[in-house]
Amino acid sequence: MTTPHFPLKIAGLSKTDASRAEVFSPFNEQLLGTVDQANKADIDKALTTAHSLFKDRSQWLTVVERIAILEKAVEMMKAEADSLAVGAAEEGGKPLIDSQVEMNRCIDSIRACIDGLRNDAPHTIPMGINPASQHRLTTIRKEPIGVVVAISAFNHPLNLIAHQVGPAIATGCPVIVKPAEKTPLSCFRLVEIFHKAGLPEGWCQALLTESHEDTEHLVTDDRVAFLSFIGSAKVGWYLRSKLAPGTRCALEHGGVAPVIVTKDADIEAAIPGLSKGSFYHAGQVCVSVQRIYAHRSIARQLAEKLAEAAKQLKVGDPVSADTEVGPIIKKSELTRIDDWVKEAIRAGAECLCGGKALADNCYAPTVLFNPPANAKVTTSEVFGPVVNVYPFDDVDEALAAANSLPFAFQASVYSRELNAAMYVADKLDASAVMINEHTAFRVDWMPFAGLKHSGLGTGGIPYTMEDMQVEKMIVMTSKGISA
Repeated sequence: MTTPHFPLKIAGLSKTDASRAEVFSPFNEQLLGTVDQANKADIDKALTTAHSLFKDRSQWLTVVERIAILEKAVEMMKAEADSLAVGAAEEGGKPLIDSQVEMNRCIDSIRACIDGLRNDAPHTIPMGINPASQHRLTTIRKEPIGVVVAISAFNHPLNLIAHQVGPAIATGCPVIVKPAEKTPLSCFRLVEIFHKAGLPEGWCQALLTESHEDTEHLVTDDRVAFLSFIGSAKVGWYLRSKLAPGTRCALEHGGVAPVIVTKDADIEAAIPGLSKGSFYHAGQVCVSVQRIYAHRSIARQLAEKLAEAAKQLKVGDPVSADTEVGPIIKKSELTRIDDWVKEAIRAGAECLCGGKALADNCYAPTVLFNPPANAKVTTSEVFGPVVNVYPFDDVDEALAAANSLPFAFQASVYSRELNAAMYVADKLDASAVMINEHTAFRVDWMPFAGLKHSGLGTGGIPYTMEDMQVEKMIVMTSKGISA
């Protein structure tokens, strides 16, 4: 079977001499496709095209046109949902059952963009309340902020693109999207759908850069009005420090998500959610459950039940319908995860299950009991199928440990006692706290925000649309306007 190739398409530019990136399955290393790469000259062409569109208001797409494009894109995505889900599972390693859910979320995210346009009415501010404001009315309307650059991550190759590109199209911003180097095929397929749905090519240009230096060249250009970045904290904060004056940004990094389980919690009810939150996409999610602080009276029982659940998970080929945990995205990450786990075990952690690399770049779902406070699995984001359980005697002790790191994203508490649950929720450092739900819970219209080292700004479709617009106030003066 011929593997697909995505040529460089920057506003109609066609090159025959572009270097090509090969995309392989992280599971069996099968070649899945090739993508032309963009150099600095190509990037400059893409930026010039996008900036020219934005500067010429006669070329702006009306709200009616944008809604029509997005509605048609939704219908096309629905028609191609099965093949898009399989493609995402192949290149990203997320099991098919979860990639199918992601595809449904991707469609729902674009619907949310349409809803945002349909419900975004102008607002006003008071006038006529002092002598200076007599005979005046105001209206405040929104306009696109300008050229958007979106740098995406591998772990949700469909829905992250929808969250970054969908709002840009909806708000009328020309967007240049650079997908993760390991999962570009899903991005290019989605961008093709937007184009086929009627979006002129210059309004959404997808490119895979030849180097990190080229990516920096793209991001730091002074024609960029807004950067949407999803990826590592190290890279995100570095790029923010290099942005041109006036460029705004939103950063979504990782976390080391804490869970506190009180002594009265329903352990049996908690285990399915904790297992899903710990091992979903092999733990390669920014809000995966990583640190579970359980009251000493139940900690061992909870850890052993979680280990039993982990042992039952089917690990293997992500395209198989019964696989629940797929591969790690690349070999070097698999090695790092294994090194961190072994380091924790040597330092005194008890390995209740897993703790070893498997064939085909997979890692066994791992439960560690009481790793040291200074172990890497405690202090840093594992980004693998590894969860730690720590016993505590006093809830404030658990809260201090949960809040001790320079990361804060989503957290959770399990308890059958409302006052205890609310006490913990109030004290946790987090942008969202789930009660009797795992930390990776998310719907696409809710706010999603990393705090401290974990990010900047707020994700979620309506919040991203807000970021990609500026407000313009118009003041009308007339003696016919009564005070």
